[in-house]
This record gives sequence, C-alpha cells and structure tokens, in this order.
Amino acid sequence: MEQKKEWYLEYEIHQNRPGLLGDISSLLGMLSINIVTINGVEDRRRGMLIRSKNDDQITRFRSILDTIDNITVRKLREPKLRDRLAVMHGRYIERDADDKKTFRFVRDELGLLVDFMAELFKKDRHYLMGIRGMPRVGKTESLVAASVCANKRWSFISSTLLRQTVRNQLADDELEEGHIYIIDGIVSMMRASEKHRMLVDDILRLPAVKVVEHPDIFVRESAYTLDDFDCIIELRNDEKEEITYEVVESGFSSFDIS
Repeated sequence: MEQKKEWYLEYEIHQNRPGLLGDISSLLGMLSINIVTINGVEDRRRGMLIRSKNDDQITRFRSILDTIDNITVRKLREPKLRDRLAVMHGRYIERDADDKKTFRFVRDELGLLVDFMAELFKKDRHYLMGIRGMPRVGKTESLVAASVCANKRWSFISSTLLRQTVRNQLADDELEEGHIYIIDGIVSMMRASEKHRMLVDDILRLPAVKVVEHPDIFVRESAYTLDDFDCIIELRNDEKEEITYEVVESGFSSFDIS
C-alpha cells in the first residue's frame, strides 16, 4: 500500500471572493489530494494540512495555485511543529527575530503553549528548556499541564508552586524513562544547599527533558550558559510586559516566585 505524505500549505488572500476556498478544495479533490485540517492562521492567511500519494501531485498543485490572482502561496512544505500548531490554534507561535530558539507567548495563549511544550516533551532525549516570566503568569501550571498532555510524569526538583520544595535526592522510580524534571532557577541557585546543587547537576546530565524556570538567574549563579538551552520560552501577561529580575539580589530574593 502506497504511503501518503503530509504537506503544509499556507496562502495569503488578496481578495476573498465568494467561492475561493471551494475552488481550491475542488482543485485538491481533482488531484486526489486530501485535506486533513484547515484554519485561518493570521490576518488574511489560511493554512492547511494536506495529504498526497506522491510529490508530483503537489508539484502540479503548486503550479496551478501560482496562476490564481487572488492568492499568493507563502508556504508549501513538509509540516513543522509550528505549522501543525498554527492550523490547530489559528495563529503562529511568535519567535524572536534574533534568537530563533526563543518563543514568545502571552497568557491568553496558554492552550497553544501547553500543546507546544507537550510535543517537545514527547521526545525521550536530552532536552533542556528554559521558561521566563513574571510571578503568577502560569509558568509552572503550564509545565504540569504539558506533562499530562505528553503522558509523562513530572518531578519538582525545586519549586514554590504550593510550598517551597528543595530536593536533595530522587526516588528510584523518578530515574525511570519518561520523566520531566522541573527546576526553579532562583530556588536552586540562591536558596538551596550544595547537596541540592549536586543533584541538579546530576539531573542536567540525564538523557531526559529538563525545564528550568528563571533561566537567566540560573545561568548567572552557575557555570551554565544560555547556549546550553535547546529552547527558551517567554510567557507574559500581555505583549508589552517586561520580564525583569531587578528585585532579585545575590543570595536573597524578595521576588515572589510562586
């Protein structure tokens, strides 16, 4: 049986005339290309996940689309994670223009953030994620929700979610595959013992997913650098909010890190 292949199509609409989507859908049908999912992804843009039996179908489809005056094809490629989430949620994840591994979210996008992290958490490999954000913006809650969505167990190595947690050792079952290790960078680097820091170092060497809240404080107070992180997530209450640690002083914090 011939294996079908998925593609991501995104096109910009210059004139949204009646029947435009129907024409494109009919064209896909004539070429025996199936529509998997469809949604608007940005202002005047529409995204589709489509499935074809061979690349020639897509080549022919692209050449016909280029003759349609009302639209411009922006993307036609094998789908990336951001493409799939854009179709699912109707918008693209914002990525820093200068640092491509930094992704930005606001609190209204927690559903998109959880789905994004859950997809990253599903991979059993060494992966170090940092998450920035001011107090009570939803960082830890999103991490827990993403772990649940990814069907992974999570362990707080340090946290202030319910009460201050500072671990010095792990239970045997916490060393099994499929664990997400969550570390609060402020608690671990500024409020914890040397024994705890040794545990953090051991965990960061594990072939597993580790998440560090407040990564900037973590690297400031340790030998790690931001280059050690595979991904940085920024979560704000709104787009204009500044993430700042001005009240965090060396060795002591009045910063409400719950």
